[in-house]
Amino acid sequence: MKTRLNLNDMFPEAYRHLKEIDAQIKAQGLNPLYLEMIKTRASQLNGCAYCLNKHVQDAIKLGEDPKRMYVLSAWMETPDWFTDEEQIILRLTEEITQIGSHGISDEVYDQAITLFGEQKTAFLVMAAININSWNRIGVGLALHPVR
Repeated sequence: MKTRLNLNDMFPEAYRHLKEIDAQIKAQGLNPLYLEMIKTRASQLNGCAYCLNKHVQDAIKLGEDPKRMYVLSAWMETPDWFTDEEQIILRLTEEITQIGSHGISDEVYDQAITLFGEQKTAFLVMAAININSWNRIGVGLALHPVR
């Protein structure tokens, strides 16, 4: 595949804003492994190899069990491997990533609010939105992980 433009070089302000959103979400005190789970699951759904490579490595560096990362794409088949909170985070991430199918269901929204409250749910939603933005940069501009 031919090399495509470097969006960071062409539109650095946009990159800076996406990085700032990442930093603001991280500063809210959410479990860092939850954030890496969101980033990894959305990247799986979007087919972003660049982001998958980065976020799986980041999760493992934070202490995530590699076995859970191996089965993350089929997490519904291994519900006993993921807490109730993690399952809602994964469902919320999937519904945001596949927003055109039906939006966020009332069931998932209500469960997220019950488990996390409105403020933390807002941060989780924004985390999923932001990684989807990064995925679109990665896939759209053919970014690939370095071996």
